[in-house]
Amino acid sequence: GEHMARYVTTIPSSMSPEQAFAYMADLRNFAQWDKGVVKVEQVKGSGPGLGTIFDVTVKGVGKSTSTLRYTTTEYDEHTNILVKGVNTLFTSIDRVTITPTSTGCNVVYDAILTANWIIAPMNLVLGKVFNKIGDTATSGLRKVLA
Repeated sequence: GEHMARYVTTIPSSMSPEQAFAYMADLRNFAQWDKGVVKVEQVKGSGPGLGTIFDVTVKGVGKSTSTLRYTTTEYDEHTNILVKGVNTLFTSIDRVTITPTSTGCNVVYDAILTANWIIAPMNLVLGKVFNKIGDTATSGLRKVLA
């Protein structure tokens, strides 16, 4: 409904599926490609893996920030990662799918952000609060995965 935003992008990469998977599965790398991410701290585990937990702090409106706690809920070596980020306001479910190509791989980033409360101008707020749903993230990803 109104209180959901979805962003899907496919990025061709010259990395091997193994490399791209390792890069995307380690959420500490988010800050390298998403200007909206202020910092990432790993709170459980070391590097990528099933059950690992990361606190991702994103820029909000004005000078505010908000932190989502992401848990890796699916981790299929070299092909599929699902992470779920939650805070009091939002839930973000991000899936990364990697398919081999002749020159490397394709990385599909599919993010669904829902507000934990319903309010009419939600989409406007979503766009501002969550930079990840947008073209800045795509251009950042294109650079790091190229």
